[in-house]
Amino acid sequence: MHLALRLPLAAMAAALATVAIAAGGGGGGGSMPSSDMPAYDPAADYRDGVGALGAQEFAKAKRHFDKVLRVQARDGNTNYLAGQANAGLGDYKRAARHFEKTVRADGTNIAARQQLGIAYVKFGDRPKAQAELAALQTQSAACATTCAQSGALKAALDAVNAALAGAPTARIDTAPGLIFANAALGDGAYLDAVALINERRYKDAIVALERARAAFGAQPDVLTYLGFANRKLKRFDVAEGYYRAALAIAPEHRGATEYFGELMVERGDLSGAKRMLAKLDRICTFGCAEAEELRIWVGAGRSPHS
Repeated sequence: MHLALRLPLAAMAAALATVAIAAGGGGGGGSMPSSDMPAYDPAADYRDGVGALGAQEFAKAKRHFDKVLRVQARDGNTNYLAGQANAGLGDYKRAARHFEKTVRADGTNIAARQQLGIAYVKFGDRPKAQAELAALQTQSAACATTCAQSGALKAALDAVNAALAGAPTARIDTAPGLIFANAALGDGAYLDAVALINERRYKDAIVALERARAAFGAQPDVLTYLGFANRKLKRFDVAEGYYRAALAIAPEHRGATEYFGELMVERGDLSGAKRMLAKLDRICTFGCAEAEELRIWVGAGRSPHS
């Protein structure tokens, strides 16, 4: 099966061509990470949840996001959307728990802090609302008026202050933002990330991949490339988390298995890398590029491209 992302054929061909170069030093054997059919596809529930949230069908959206969170409990985007769905149902305590998880995943998420502050006000926990206001004020002071987030920070501060002042119009926004609801933006972000990886601009690639993840949810190819880019930045623990997340969804994902094995080689865990290679040999009955690339890494005992 080819990529599960909804890419036009021309775009797919371009991605395949560029990643063939990017694979040097990272594995993949000159091909995109495979997208083997997972036992459960959380990306489908994620997209259905976003659609239901956009239609203000909050109970339906909640059901979809709850399913995703059973396998991706810490995912910041899914928790944010689940918080919106619960807020739409009037369950502000549950909404706050989801927004809290989003903030734990990314403390700079302005929208999540805004929603969380308002949710605390809604069920009467003013001290916690004040704490979120203070966190936003700290971000705003660091930003001043020069950073790209200055407008969003001002709007968030105004919204939480209004809620604390008892404004009757204070409410949690329950509409998914454009980044969540636009699959075309996700396609473009994914292709941008492939090009950036090809140029070894890994930090920029991670930003693009996060945009793709917002659009598509826990899609194993996106998670695999997040692991790859973080690994190239020597963020090995972060990379391992993404590889494990991809394999939890699609246990026989060849790209994630290969890259995880390469990470093990880089950490000096040759026995673990050999287990990944044995797994690829089992999956690829007639051989595959991922197995052959990892075999080279294992044989060298280090990156063969260094």
